[in-house]
Amino acid sequence: MNNNQPLILVVDDSTTNVVLLEAILDEKGYRIETALNAKEAYSIIAKQSPDLILLDLLMPKISGFDFLAEIRNNEITKNTPVIVVSALTDEDNISRIMEMGAIDFVKKPIDLQYLVEKVESVLHHV
Repeated sequence: MNNNQPLILVVDDSTTNVVLLEAILDEKGYRIETALNAKEAYSIIAKQSPDLILLDLLMPKISGFDFLAEIRNNEITKNTPVIVVSALTDEDNISRIMEMGAIDFVKKPIDLQYLVEKVESVLHHV
């Protein structure tokens, strides 16, 4: 594993999405950490700071909204780029997450080519 490669943290309660994103991004040469909920994501962040977070909004207990607010208030992750990947596609939610500090939004079902382009544009401008 090449530690020079950007680390992407995928936070989604859907195992299917996590496996899919992990496979696609791993193939592109990124290092991937996955979390099925916000609690797992916090423990990963405590050990290593990701270069990018892909975040689902609809998760049990701690929602993606709460997680985003929390990481924006954390010194380590306040500037970490976050791309929200969600089925919540109404304007209000998209505006809300952008105001909260997400840098982009990708709707579910995921257009993988589009997502990869977004990821690459973020990580190649870091």
